[in-house]
Amino acid sequence: MIKSMTGFGRGKAEEDGRELTVEIKSLNHRYCDIGIRIPKQISFLEDKVRASIRKKVSRGKIEVYINYDNLGKESKSIIIDEELASAYVRSVKCLKDMYNLKDDISVTSVAQFPDILVLKKLGEDEEKIWAILDRALNDALDALVNMRSSEGENLMLDLLKRTDLIENNIKEISIRAPEVVKNYKDRLESRIKDLLEQKIVDEARLATEVAIFSDRCSIDEELIRLGSHIRQLRETLGFNQPVGRKLDFLLQEMNREINTIGSKASDLDIINHVVEIKSDLEKIKEQIQNIE
Repeated sequence: MIKSMTGFGRGKAEEDGRELTVEIKSLNHRYCDIGIRIPKQISFLEDKVRASIRKKVSRGKIEVYINYDNLGKESKSIIIDEELASAYVRSVKCLKDMYNLKDDISVTSVAQFPDILVLKKLGEDEEKIWAILDRALNDALDALVNMRSSEGENLMLDLLKRTDLIENNIKEISIRAPEVVKNYKDRLESRIKDLLEQKIVDEARLATEVAIFSDRCSIDEELIRLGSHIRQLRETLGFNQPVGRKLDFLLQEMNREINTIGSKASDLDIINHVVEIKSDLEKIKEQIQNIE
């Protein structure tokens, strides 16, 4: 089943006061381009996040947003700057002695001096954080892949519909092609008769001219190759793997064949069918730009 390259997924996991939220969105891109916004305190997990994404997504511009909150009791600690506290106390005592002030130094007053008590965030446990992040990330990736698969199914239905239209036009061209040579023979024979004002025509010369024309405007090989490409297109749409690049290649080959048919055609009906086919090929080209 083909997948679209556009989608969105969100996942959330929490444990021991730690909460991680992951949001992923993807857009069209020729390659797999992953951009990750991750909090600085857990940036050491970025490579693991990238590797996990590549296991489930092979193509597209992937934007990842990770939010982390640690509300656990063990996540923060109060640090006392003992040297600074001693300096403050000595300075205050010096002021008391110099100006004969009342001694009212207390723990509360000392603690209020700047930078005596410092809030420090403790280091993060990589294994614990990754275990939680991995759950949130996989939930987000599963949601993303499901959305891409759903959109891919809609794309496939539209592509198959347009493939049917192309195939019908090719069948019409195949039916019409032999008539082109016959009509040319009839017109040439009638013209020769008019020019010579006689009913008898040199059949050998006529056959030679018709053969030359038939060879020049023959589109049998192009029609055979187009039929083969259409079969491959249908098979490829059923593959359970990334197929965007292969579809792009097939479309280039089909365009080449139909352009050749158009350049050889000298019949209005065939040209009209060629125009219809090129129109549908162009619409398919737009669609496959969004296929993984």
